[in-house]
Amino acid sequence: HGKSLVPSASTAEAKVFYMKMQGDYHRYLAEFVKGEQHASAARVAYQRATEVAAELVPAHPVRLGLALNFSVFYFEVDGAPEMACSLARDAVEQATAVLDRADEDLIRDSGAIIQLLRDNVALWTAAAPQLAQDAPPPEQDGTAIEDL
Repeated sequence: HGKSLVPSASTAEAKVFYMKMQGDYHRYLAEFVKGEQHASAARVAYQRATEVAAELVPAHPVRLGLALNFSVFYFEVDGAPEMACSLARDAVEQATAVLDRADEDLIRDSGAIIQLLRDNVALWTAAAPQLAQDAPPPEQDGTAIEDL
């Protein structure tokens, strides 16, 4: 349980891993159980994990996995697609900025997660074009209702 695993974890990587697992557990429950209890617990676990993850390099697979799952939480559970896309984009941007200085193992381990983050952003922005970073404001995208 989180009350014993997280405090006993000796590294930032282990702490982030366990807090991400807590968030995942509650996220899965929040998708099926009515009420805010599990969504709130998932949010808190993911937020705490994100704070500790700042100690890891941006391309670290555990940090990227946290960003992936937290962004899915924002999209699926919280109904906050803007937050989901922003978190995923930021994670990809920060990770790719340091990949040129990373070793082969890190590149291999992180590459698949970076691609999943990109795929999610593409999927989410296709479903809601206003989420695209370069999307024009609604009043300029041709869909605004005009008064005659």
